[in-house]
Amino acid sequence: MRNIKLTLAYDGSGYSGWQIQPQPGIKTVQGTLEQALEQLLGHKVKTNASGRTDAGVHAKGQVVNFTTDNPIPDSKLPIALNSIMPEDVVAIDCIWVEDDFHARYSAKKKRYRYTIMTDKIAWPFYRNTVYHFPRQLNVDEMKVAAEHIEGRYDFSSFCSSQASVTDFVREVYLCQISKEENFIYLDIEANGFLYNMVRIIVGTILEVGSGRLKADKISEIIEAKNRRAAGPTAPANGLCLEKVYY
Repeated sequence: MRNIKLTLAYDGSGYSGWQIQPQPGIKTVQGTLEQALEQLLGHKVKTNASGRTDAGVHAKGQVVNFTTDNPIPDSKLPIALNSIMPEDVVAIDCIWVEDDFHARYSAKKKRYRYTIMTDKIAWPFYRNTVYHFPRQLNVDEMKVAAEHIEGRYDFSSFCSSQASVTDFVREVYLCQISKEENFIYLDIEANGFLYNMVRIIVGTILEVGSGRLKADKISEIIEAKNRRAAGPTAPANGLCLEKVYY
């Protein structure tokens, strides 16, 4: 039995998130992948993912692992898999890994990117992959606010009230803002993320950029450990899982 590590890219626009749902008929990335793997390998497959992206969230470097006794070579599996999967989910890479590798529990950190477009026109080419925010933003203040996110903290204020976890402490290694023409990017790396954490951070930093919140208030929001202290949750379509580090 081989333990396979598979890297995926997908457009999450047409999916109700990564995780298979108990209700029948709900389209998910995991369900789509496992159905294709079963067809290719000739047996049921249970995948473990590095994380569960929400409905509408995308990925360039989602990692999963699964076991199989099918002898198909690693080099040929992505090509064969892509021939039967829909065009919005693509297998990028595949390798045989140690038996104790787990896509989620073996991960050291993850990197997400959130993309905002400030153009006055909501161009149709970007409708699924960026958050259209057609207002002037103070990018310098947003950069200062992002710096306050870096560090090891209890991020309760940046977690959806629907989360079921009991430990809200995470370490953010990088949180930075950059700008290219009418696009603003927030890149963030951490050892783990809470439910809606990145989207709430983005929504709060947008409050800073809009002048409704001072950059130095971010530290107070973290200390509050209260979701109501932070800003709104930014839409899902601007968020992409860029890379998982092992």
